[in-house]
Amino acid sequence: MLRTLFYLLIVKPLVLLILGINARGREYLPLSGPAIVVANHNSHLDTMALMSLFPLSVIDKVRPVAAADYFLRNRLIKWFALNIAGIIPIERRVREKGCDIFAPVIDALDRGSIVIIFPEGTRGEPETLSKLKNGIGHLLSARPNVPVIPVFFHGLGKCLPKGEVILVPFFVDAFIDEPLRWEGSRQRFMDTLAERMHELQKKAVVVDGFL
Repeated sequence: MLRTLFYLLIVKPLVLLILGINARGREYLPLSGPAIVVANHNSHLDTMALMSLFPLSVIDKVRPVAAADYFLRNRLIKWFALNIAGIIPIERRVREKGCDIFAPVIDALDRGSIVIIFPEGTRGEPETLSKLKNGIGHLLSARPNVPVIPVFFHGLGKCLPKGEVILVPFFVDAFIDEPLRWEGSRQRFMDTLAERMHELQKKAVVVDGFL
């Protein structure tokens, strides 16, 4: 209940009034899980912006993957991250031999969650797409029937980029593509995902050129 109220009273109004996201391909967003939504990562607002695209009726199913060392570093942030943001915390480094850092994500998928992943691994420069890490390929090899929905945000990097704390109002476009499916090999899947993300990026540049 607290989580739904947070997105209803804070996130939705913030995104609507300050960002004004124009979403293209919203019909491709999953309304049930298991599913994985991947997006580029240029701003502190990426997670809130992406979650704002979902109807409130499914918010409790939507769970972003986040770094445990950052979001669990103190009790207050930990409580907010787990109970309000609903993150799936993962370790960025393997601490024990044979430990699968993606085990919590696989468990969430098995429970029917819609998982948000930023496959670049960290925030990059505004409006750019860094090299995608292979973790998403590992997940799909373990759960090959789970659809992956690519999303590219354009404009968020100018609102609250890496290293900044002041929110700058800016119109944002979200480009959502058709679901991807596992193709039998990690490399083939990663190549296809990278290609689709770059295609969305090109669409964003074209649209930006007309504005």
